[in-house]
Amino acid sequence: MSDTVVVGLDVGGTSTRATALTLSGERLGTGRAGGGNPTSHGADRAATELLNALREALTDVDPTRVAAGTIGLAGAARLLADPAGRAAFDRAWHDAGLRCPYAVHGDALVAYASGTAAPDGTVLIAGTGAITAQVRDLRLDRVADGHGWLLGDAGSGFWLGRESVRRLLADLDAGHTLGALTTAVLTELMGSAEIAARPRDTVDATIQTVTRRPPIELARLAPLVVSAATDGEPVATALVAEAAAHLVDSVSRIRPAGAVTPVVLGGGLLTADTPLATAVRAEVARHWPAAPLRVAGDGAAAAAWLAARELPE
Repeated sequence: MSDTVVVGLDVGGTSTRATALTLSGERLGTGRAGGGNPTSHGADRAATELLNALREALTDVDPTRVAAGTIGLAGAARLLADPAGRAAFDRAWHDAGLRCPYAVHGDALVAYASGTAAPDGTVLIAGTGAITAQVRDLRLDRVADGHGWLLGDAGSGFWLGRESVRRLLADLDAGHTLGALTTAVLTELMGSAEIAARPRDTVDATIQTVTRRPPIELARLAPLVVSAATDGEPVATALVAEAAAHLVDSVSRIRPAGAVTPVVLGGGLLTADTPLATAVRAEVARHWPAAPLRVAGDGAAAAAWLAARELPE
């Protein structure tokens, strides 16, 4: 078994990461490609990015040494239920030279495993979207939110972006002087902070600009909120506090009061040093003071570790 290799992939909407590890943990190769989430980009494009990441990770590895693999991605259940999508992934796997089986798990489980080896606990992810999951015996048990931008993902990057535009429109409607955040949002959307002599014209132009684009692009405004909150801007600070409350509320739906199992924070908004991460940490500590708090790490390596666990002893 010393020559045995496992492969793990962390597939996201903006990037696909792959890694090849030996069973002793030696990293033999890594690969990175574009966004490979089939829900966001379609199965064929997702499979192409998957193949690109795999080929890079296996540059110096004989694919016949790979005994198992795991793919972690958001919407795993949708892929598994879609024969065409699964076939596209099967082809990419085969075209990379791999003949071993692979498992598909939700990104929440992979994020959890990247933060702790404890079999039971909770993971909270906030990036473009937001989801919470309860993990039992390293399997997803119960899930809260992750309902997508239209129906949920409260506290996510999309949510922050949408709410910042709502604050902008409210200020324009009321004739208020724009603050630092709403000025930055207007400039980002319209290329200028100039307000028309008839403010409603700016409102209409802003709405048209937003609605012409895919809704999920509102998540690109989240860094403006985070940056403004870092500077203490009142509107941004209030949005961050509200987002943190939404995120911890989703945890409360499925995590028992007084639980002492680990809580893993994942997603760019919670793994980076952001005001939202700070606020969420404080809320988690207030609700579950005895719970170890962990941060998600290398998702591809965690996926490879999950693959290794499934091999016969």
